[in-house]
Amino acid sequence: MSQETLTRAWEVLQDAYQAQMEGDYERAVELYRSSLELHPTAEAHTFLGWTYHFQGRIDDAIAECRRAIDLDPEFGNPYNDIGAYLIELGRFDEAIPWLERAVEAERYEPRHFPHYNLGRAYLGKEMYGRARRCFEEALHIEPRYSLARQALESLQRMVN
Repeated sequence: MSQETLTRAWEVLQDAYQAQMEGDYERAVELYRSSLELHPTAEAHTFLGWTYHFQGRIDDAIAECRRAIDLDPEFGNPYNDIGAYLIELGRFDEAIPWLERAVEAERYEPRHFPHYNLGRAYLGKEMYGRARRCFEEALHIEPRYSLARQALESLQRMVN
């Protein structure tokens, strides 16, 4: 594969991400698929999955994340995303191992997301002490992460 093809695949991936951020999900899907045809990457599969999630296509989103993991098992984002999708489906027990893998992944930024999502899973299981520790860890990594702060405050109000 030529360097030109790799560069083009990343450019198309960036265009897809921009379309996704603008809410043009159909265009984003087309562009992510084009990027994958040029050069398959874990990032393109993960972000295609994220776009499917926004379209309500959770099973497709999970399938794309699994493809990402097959390509690069050290890329943490797809583990976190699968966990988050399973939380949305109320499948907390299934979500936890995926989120633990995200925490352990060598290549993952931003690191506070899987801790926050683990907190959400434990909250869903009414394991409040574990949820609190996860939210606190997310805030330790990223003190400005407002969702973790709000979740922790809400949890503290709930148990008091």
